[in-house]
Amino acid sequence: MTQKTPVSGKDKSWLKLITAYKNPSVGGSIWQIINSLIPYIGLWILMAYAIHISWWLVLPLSIVTAGFTIRLFIIFHDCGHGSFFKSKTVNDTIGIIFGILTFTPYYRWHHAHLVHHRTAGNLDKRGVGDVWTLTVEEFKNLTPGKKFMYKVFRNPFVMFGLGAPLMFLISNRITRKSFNRKERISVYVTNAGILLLAFAISYFIGFKSYLFIQLPVTYFASAAGVFLFYVQHQFPDVHWYRDEEWDYSTVAIQGASYLRLPKVFQWFSGNIGYHHIHHLSSKIPNYKLEQCHVENEQFSKVTPVTYKDAFRSLKLRLWDESRQQLVSFRQAEV
Repeated sequence: MTQKTPVSGKDKSWLKLITAYKNPSVGGSIWQIINSLIPYIGLWILMAYAIHISWWLVLPLSIVTAGFTIRLFIIFHDCGHGSFFKSKTVNDTIGIIFGILTFTPYYRWHHAHLVHHRTAGNLDKRGVGDVWTLTVEEFKNLTPGKKFMYKVFRNPFVMFGLGAPLMFLISNRITRKSFNRKERISVYVTNAGILLLAFAISYFIGFKSYLFIQLPVTYFASAAGVFLFYVQHQFPDVHWYRDEEWDYSTVAIQGASYLRLPKVFQWFSGNIGYHHIHHLSSKIPNYKLEQCHVENEQFSKVTPVTYKDAFRSLKLRLWDESRQQLVSFRQAEV
C-alpha cells in the first residue's frame, strides 16, 4: 500500500510552492491547442477515408483519436478553471467549442466540477461532481434493492464500460430542474453544436459512417477519462474527512492522487496524474503541473499511486470510518 506523506492543514508551505506556476503562457496554451486539435482533425479525416476500405482500419485509429479527445477535454477543463488563458472570454469561447467536441456542456459541467473542488474528500458534502461512494454503515442501512443497485453501479464493467459512455452520450444531453438558466443554455448550445457538426460530417461521409467513427472514439475516450477521474480520489491510501476536520491543502495532498504514468499516457492525459498539485491550485495550467512537481523537492515526498494501486482501487467500494480507509465489500463483511 502506498503511504501519502503526512500534511497538516496548518502547514501552508505547500500553497507557497505553487505561486510561481499560476500564470498561463499564451504560447504554451496556443501550442497545446495546435498539437491537440490538428491531429484530432487529421485523424478524423483519415478515418473518414479508411472506413470506405474497412471498419477494422478505423478501430485502432479511433483509440488514438480517443487519446486526443482526452487532451481536448483537459483544455476544456482548464478553461473552466480560468487557467488556460488570462482572458475569461477566450477561456469560455475555447471551452464551449471543445465542450461540443467532447460532448460536454461547458457551464453545466464546470458548475459541478467547481463544487467538487470545494468538497473533495469531505464525507459530509458528497454527491456533486464525485463518484457515488457510501460508508460501511450507510451501506448496511440500505434496503436489499438499493444494496444491489450500489453494487451494480460500483462494478468496474458497469461504471467504465457502460456508465461512462452513457454519461457523455445521453446524460450530458439532458437538463434537470436543479440547473440554473446558464447551465440549461449550456446544455442546449452543446446539443445544437453536436447536431450541427454531426450533420456537416454526415453530409460528406454519410450518417452511418459518422456513427461508426464517433461512437468508438467517444466510448474509448469516456471509459479512459472516467477511470482517470476515479483514480484521482479513490486509491488505497486516500484520506477523507468529516467537515469539521476538512482542510483544503490537507485534502489536496492526502485526498488527491499523484498517478505516475508513462510519458506517452501522461502527454495524452494532459499531466492530470499530478492531481494533488491541481487540487492545491486549479489556476495552474496543465502544462505546468509536471514542472511544479519536479522543481520543488517537497513534492518528492508524495508517494505516487502505481498501476497496481490504481487497479486495486477498483475493488475498494466503501469508506470504513473506523479504519479510515476505503475497503472492499469483503473487507467490510457486507
